Amino acid sequence: MKTPVSPALVAVVGPVEPALLAAWTAHYRRLGVERFHLAFHFPDHIHDAWRHQLIAACQDLGIVPARISTGPWHEHTNTQIRDFLREQAGPGWHLIADSDEFQTYPAPLNEMIARAEAAKYKVIGGLMLDRATNDGRLALWRPEIGLDRSFPLGGHLTHRLLKGDPRKIVLAHSTVAVASGNHRAPGHKPDPDTLACVHHFKWRSGVLDDLRRRVDRFTSGEWAEHTPAVRSEASRLLQHIDRHNGRIDVADPRLAFRHVTLDRLPTGWAAEAAKITSIWRPHTAQSQPGSTISSPSS
Repeated sequence: MKTPVSPALVAVVGPVEPALLAAWTAHYRRLGVERFHLAFHFPDHIHDAWRHQLIAACQDLGIVPARISTGPWHEHTNTQIRDFLREQAGPGWHLIADSDEFQTYPAPLNEMIARAEAAKYKVIGGLMLDRATNDGRLALWRPEIGLDRSFPLGGHLTHRLLKGDPRKIVLAHSTVAVASGNHRAPGHKPDPDTLACVHHFKWRSGVLDDLRRRVDRFTSGEWAEHTPAVRSEASRLLQHIDRHNGRIDVADPRLAFRHVTLDRLPTGWAAEAAKITSIWRPHTAQSQPGSTISSPSS
């Protein structure tokens, strides 16, 4: 069997901290990714100094951004830029990840793709696992300590508290269209028995300001939305944080937080992920499986 070419990584990056971009790039290079097709989009409130610092950090990592844009972060912004990047990436397989999503697979990437092709799958799926600190604080983290030690817990915050879609399309052939938020590929279902773990490092210091701004701008109409799903999820998180003294309640058994690491799948992951994926449905008729919170800090 011919060994598949390493997939091109496609990502739309917002105003994250340069250290996160460096850790993210290193993670995917360890997985064997060699081609990065990145675009940066900055909402208007982001200062020039932050923009310049992040773009310089990207270039220091040996990656030339394919596009840099500014302006409102409409719900369709991510999708439009992502599809531009996929077109640029060309034929073959595309790995799709937000800059706070660190994917862990049950086998090496080339093997995952070879298995999918042999079984006539054109997409590979994943399930989101939200990472948190030991006490649920939305903390700053230091590169020398690392993400795994700073956010050692993984749980189902998006799925069980925010009522968002935790499913992800992590790898898609270039011939397959992927929906908003990278949750679905219409007409294509991934193999439920080989789901990647998508470690979601969103819940860091600064995210609350971002969520409040997102709710305000979607509510006012300054940023366009297609469904109220993103706003609803942000509001649920903010209400939860307010009820728990500024923290995520990592002791809540419904959220199933436990210690996990990026270098291996969580214990029992295959069965756990397959079960959640098989039973997940949109929270309400209005809340379509279009997007979880995919915000400027994602």
